[in-house]
Amino acid sequence: MKSIYSVQQKQAVLKRYHSEMSVMELVTEMGIPRSTIYAWLKKGKETGEEHSISRKAYNQLMEHARRLEEMLSILKTCGCAPHDPLSEKLKVLERLYMTGGHSVRVICEALDVPRGTFYNHIFRNKREESSYEKRREEMRGHIRKVFEDSNQIFGAAKIVAVLRGQGINTTIETVRQLMREMGLVSVRKGAKKQYEDESRKTRNIVKRNFQVDRPNAVWVSDVTFFRFNDLYYCVCVILDLYARKIISHHVGTNNSTQLVKSTFREAYESRKPEKGLIFHSDQGSNYRSRAFRAFLTERGVTQSFSNPGSPYDNSVAESFFSSMKSEELYRYVYFACTSPLARGFRSTVSEK
Repeated sequence: MKSIYSVQQKQAVLKRYHSEMSVMELVTEMGIPRSTIYAWLKKGKETGEEHSISRKAYNQLMEHARRLEEMLSILKTCGCAPHDPLSEKLKVLERLYMTGGHSVRVICEALDVPRGTFYNHIFRNKREESSYEKRREEMRGHIRKVFEDSNQIFGAAKIVAVLRGQGINTTIETVRQLMREMGLVSVRKGAKKQYEDESRKTRNIVKRNFQVDRPNAVWVSDVTFFRFNDLYYCVCVILDLYARKIISHHVGTNNSTQLVKSTFREAYESRKPEKGLIFHSDQGSNYRSRAFRAFLTERGVTQSFSNPGSPYDNSVAESFFSSMKSEELYRYVYFACTSPLARGFRSTVSEK
């Protein structure tokens, strides 16, 4: 026989269920079938009769409301707002934390500061007066001393090894971070790039100003290649901008520093220029070699370079080679001289 339950029984079951009592507990205690209880719960949801909430949800809402009231109270009295700078908010949070009365979670939520950031500020002591900062300052002194004693050569790893040998324990990452803060960079790291960057600071002195008012003011130079008997020959020339005249040239099988050096020496000894001569070229390795640059410096010559990938910066020398090839080299066929009468000549020419 089907049991009939009163409205009061139904309401009592629903109330007990919403007070965090499980369905199985209700079945055991009240002797009502489980299917009946589930039917009542389903009907209550469909008809909107279920207005009560569980005690857990109620407690959560009350806790949230209390926290919001506490946050509002903090914002009214702290003299700081969530959109203020982080440094100011950290000072306020530190004061609130030291005076007590509020949890860290609430004060951080009130001023919109991550708790990790606040704990980092308080417990890792990144304040100026903190022991953490004092230890870092002492470590900076140790690092700087080892770095200077190594003639600015040692990097983080070697500095850590030296410090550990002195009984000072630290990590490579800490030393690397402090070196970055102090601007200490080993001369070994990126030495080539620093050297090249330094040499480029005042590199292009001519700046496409190819008009000069006197001889031996600016010389320009370049190297080109020409194929003869399955071999490539390098032709280096030096041109005086005043008369646009070739004052020296050499031919070699290698585009080397020696080629440009011998070409310049010939021009220098024949023209004997005064101090202040500017020598302009592209950025070939032979022109930029340490030996050639020292050779020019000894003679008081200022070196100028074209910008990378810009042939127009050395257009006078480029134009000369273009004319030489179109008017001479590409119009004739060259072959080796074998006659004793022609001894001393590299080649003879024959019109096509």
